[in-house]
Amino acid sequence: MKIQPFKIAVPQEEIDALRARLAATRWAPELGNADWSYGVNGAYLRDLAAYWRDGFDWRAQEARMNAFPHFRTEIDGVPIHFIHVRGKGPDPVPLMLNHGWPWTFWDFQDVIAPLADPAAFGGDPADAFDVIVPSLPGFAFSGPLPREGIGYVETADLWVRLMRGLGYDRFVAHGGDAGAFVSARLGHAHADAMIGVHLNLPVLPGVPFDAIDPDDFGPEERAMFEAQDFEGRHLTHLMVHIHEPQTLAWAMHDSPVGQAAWMLHRRRAWSDCGGDVETRFDKDRLLTHFSLFWFTNSFAGSIRYYRASAFHQPMGLAHHRSPAIEAPTGIAVLPRELGHLPRSLVAAHSDLRHWSILPRGGHFAAAEEPQLITGDIRAFVRPLRAASGKER
Repeated sequence: MKIQPFKIAVPQEEIDALRARLAATRWAPELGNADWSYGVNGAYLRDLAAYWRDGFDWRAQEARMNAFPHFRTEIDGVPIHFIHVRGKGPDPVPLMLNHGWPWTFWDFQDVIAPLADPAAFGGDPADAFDVIVPSLPGFAFSGPLPREGIGYVETADLWVRLMRGLGYDRFVAHGGDAGAFVSARLGHAHADAMIGVHLNLPVLPGVPFDAIDPDDFGPEERAMFEAQDFEGRHLTHLMVHIHEPQTLAWAMHDSPVGQAAWMLHRRRAWSDCGGDVETRFDKDRLLTHFSLFWFTNSFAGSIRYYRASAFHQPMGLAHHRSPAIEAPTGIAVLPRELGHLPRSLVAAHSDLRHWSILPRGGHFAAAEEPQLITGDIRAFVRPLRAASGKER
């Protein structure tokens, strides 16, 4: 496996072309949408687009990303981009961070350094990790895809090979959204390669996400279950991404404002922001993610991941042993996550070692609450370090 250093460097003509497209936006008419009940509000979107065109400094964000060591490689013809930061401590544990959609690798920007160098942030050097943050196949710089049918099952296989190519026989995987499916699949199908898996979206092989008994929730869990906002309006993207990804892509690849609106809605609706998206993601953060999708021409590849993964079906089984996730498992429960599972159900289908209920946060866990997620990953892995020994 040939691994090459990589630097993000978008040509100036592409930045200029984006600004020209933003200036030429043909705005849709809008009626009665001050409360976002019809989707993204036009006044906010116009303001965001104006800043994207005239105020957003891509070069500054590019420099921030390039402060981390980036690499690219190829496995079975699939291009893979990843950040790899070596830990500073007596015995760093390899840790892979898996993102989802409409995330990018950059949603982990605020947890990478504290996880790799805890002492620099007032922590214990013994908690250090070698941090690996890949872009999912088809996302950002892990593209373009060479073929169809690369979903979370295939990604888990690729990630084991990537980690072995980096010299790690065993590692920890954390994930949310699609990254939770990847990480759970690793703990299910590749348990021998895992020190543990840590999830902020609880997904279980063979268990439908909505097939739960409310009576199974403990007293400390019931309030979050009853308050969860897992409504159909938050799932409108799912059927389109699965059944008509290319139809949607034609429009989104032609309009940066349209593409931004599609992803902005999810950033607002799925985060613990109380309706004000900028309490969680300011304009620079939002536009860095949107620009990554735009400059890499990767929106189509990212949503094809839904069809390849069949996210509308229960997570498939690679074996019928019990528990399904044989690797040590940790769950961080965030109150505004899209859905919750009872602890008893998770314990029945995984080797559950760690369960924490965090005081705040939503679907974009590490991006919304980096300190809480950093602390929770550290707490989950501490008792596993001694057990993992020098096998990794």
